[in-house]
Amino acid sequence: MEPTKWMQKRWLRIVLPLVLVVAWLAVAGLGGPTFGKISDVSTNDQAAFLPASAESTVVADWQQKFVDSTTIPAVVVVSSPTPLTQAQLGELAALPGKLGAVVGVQKPAPPQTSSIAGPIPSADKLAVEFLVPVADAGNVKAVVGDLREVLAANAPAGMSSYVTGPAGLTADLVSAFSGIDGILLLVALLAVFVILLVVYRSVVLPILVLLTSVVALCGAILVVYYLAKGDVIKLNGQSQGILSILVIGAATDYSLLLVARFREALHQTQSTWTALIRAYKAAWEPIVASGSTVILALLCLLFSDLNSNRSLGPIAAIGIFFSLLAALTFLPAVLAAFGRAAFWPFRPRVEHAHKHSAPEAAPGRNATARDDVAHGLAGIGGLWRRVGLLVSRRPRATWVVTLVLLLAAGSGLLQLQANGVSQTQVILGPSNAVDGQKVLARHFAGGSGSPVVIIADAGKQAQVADAVGRVPGIASVSTYAGSGRPDATAAPVVKEGRVMIDATLADQADSAAAETVVKTLRAQLPAVDAGVLVGGVSAIALDTNVTAQRDLVTIVPLVLVVILLVLMLLLRSIVAPLVLIGSVVLSYAAAMGVSALVFNHVFGFPGADATVPLFGFVFLVALGVDYNIFLMTRVREESQLMGTRAGVLRGLGKTGSVITSAGVVLAATFAALGVIPLLFLAQIAFIVAFGVLLDTVVVRSLLVPALSYDIGRRMWWPSKLGRGK
Repeated sequence: MEPTKWMQKRWLRIVLPLVLVVAWLAVAGLGGPTFGKISDVSTNDQAAFLPASAESTVVADWQQKFVDSTTIPAVVVVSSPTPLTQAQLGELAALPGKLGAVVGVQKPAPPQTSSIAGPIPSADKLAVEFLVPVADAGNVKAVVGDLREVLAANAPAGMSSYVTGPAGLTADLVSAFSGIDGILLLVALLAVFVILLVVYRSVVLPILVLLTSVVALCGAILVVYYLAKGDVIKLNGQSQGILSILVIGAATDYSLLLVARFREALHQTQSTWTALIRAYKAAWEPIVASGSTVILALLCLLFSDLNSNRSLGPIAAIGIFFSLLAALTFLPAVLAAFGRAAFWPFRPRVEHAHKHSAPEAAPGRNATARDDVAHGLAGIGGLWRRVGLLVSRRPRATWVVTLVLLLAAGSGLLQLQANGVSQTQVILGPSNAVDGQKVLARHFAGGSGSPVVIIADAGKQAQVADAVGRVPGIASVSTYAGSGRPDATAAPVVKEGRVMIDATLADQADSAAAETVVKTLRAQLPAVDAGVLVGGVSAIALDTNVTAQRDLVTIVPLVLVVILLVLMLLLRSIVAPLVLIGSVVLSYAAAMGVSALVFNHVFGFPGADATVPLFGFVFLVALGVDYNIFLMTRVREESQLMGTRAGVLRGLGKTGSVITSAGVVLAATFAALGVIPLLFLAQIAFIVAFGVLLDTVVVRSLLVPALSYDIGRRMWWPSKLGRGK
């Protein structure tokens, strides 16, 4: 029997890792090439983020009935330092023909000779504008780029030219997102590699961990690509960037937990295979619990009314699932293959086993505080011994001072300005479209090219138009007559008994003033036409902000309940999960409070997107629970051997370095989002990076251990472990 058993084990040790590695390499081979294609199934159309029930979405559907195309308006503006002469205006009048020849610009329908409206001079004669319909909605970046090249080659000397409006801004957003596929991934992987190199002083291990992250990302990208291609989920640049960062960070975190237990086991046994089995048995439960908690928290976004949030939930959950799977299959396989060589040049050596359970009587029941410290910190040295001593000597003072500091930091939440920002403020880098919007605002009505769109009863057209014109902030009103530019003499187009009225705003379409005008129109126009609908770019921004704020109230309690239930099942306790939930909420509030102060007074940001608090909550709370689980599962394991207070000290000492390393890695990966010049991603990068560091350095190292030590065995109530004497 013994030879047969031995042969089985040897066969298992060789074949199983080989099969797992080959399977994952096949996944990477299939998923790798999709990196270059995933942008083909990604959309950054703001209207697509809204639910079908939103009023602006309904208006967008009506627009398609009138215009019968999916054109996106581009506003071309040419400015001059001196008033334009008749000769210059004549020269500019030739531009529509050249702009109309660009591939992707809508062709005129007979008897029209041009689909482009303009040149339209400004009142001060310092600028002209052209309205250019871009028909190739799926290739806006290329079309706008060609329009800019035509302008640069044909605009009169000494004049400045811009392509702005919805098409121009969309093109510049797509350009900003273009770094996600390459630069973002490279920066994140490089940051992780450097941190692991410093922490583990090993050349091989960082490569193995990064390979785990890369194969996980390849698998996630492959699934997301085909789901987006099949129109099962909606993918946008935001979700794409967050997916990459989340997978790299999460896969690395889970890998570090397994690696830490593996290295610990290698100090206890000569057999690599035995050490790996011990590590796997100890690590799989917290890894699965952590991953499952994050997945469930992310899936709560399915209850969001915003399509962008609702799609991010499953996209990010898929990423976490593959991170979990890779850490539990690919990484053990390569660790089995490399063994101690994975830690080269500092290979773990077998040491005498340290039995920290006490003989005879259980120290956790009858031992003095000194015994708790002696048992809990036996074999623990360096920084984590000093932290353990602080927690054991002054537990109440430690958690009270920490609590007060976190509450003080959380007071900054009162300064958080998360009411949305204009689209021109979203792009942080250079943008021709943003510059063009500023020129338009100086010389034309700010809402040129992006009017408020009103769908009204055809029989009440005159009354509605008159009521619209009387609203402060409206510069002009026209009824759509099927032409590229307003024509007061043409008969309005009527569809299903309704007309489409365009109201040009005096302020920029993406400004707070424009949203106020939309609110006024929605409040006043139903008195004239009960079935009136108000939409357009400004209405989309307003509906997005309102929906995002409603989501925050709906989803936050749901996420907390889900996480609380998972923690109760994992820790077999009620008190400990409540303490842990309280700690992550407090950590989130402190992180958001500090972030608000930094955004306002250091970076000088104009505000924050309305979705920032929700995204920050989901990521910080879900990922913060990871570290709670890593810590408290180890504390519970040790508490069963030596009592709760000694178990807290030993759990803190054994997990301190791995949790801190994982936190630093996750913070660095999210900080990499800052390389994408977009306000939303820059803010999420800071919030999560700072929040994770705060969580690992303060909350998980001081607040939770000190509270647990002070509460003692009652932390585990009502389980048997909490009823001991």
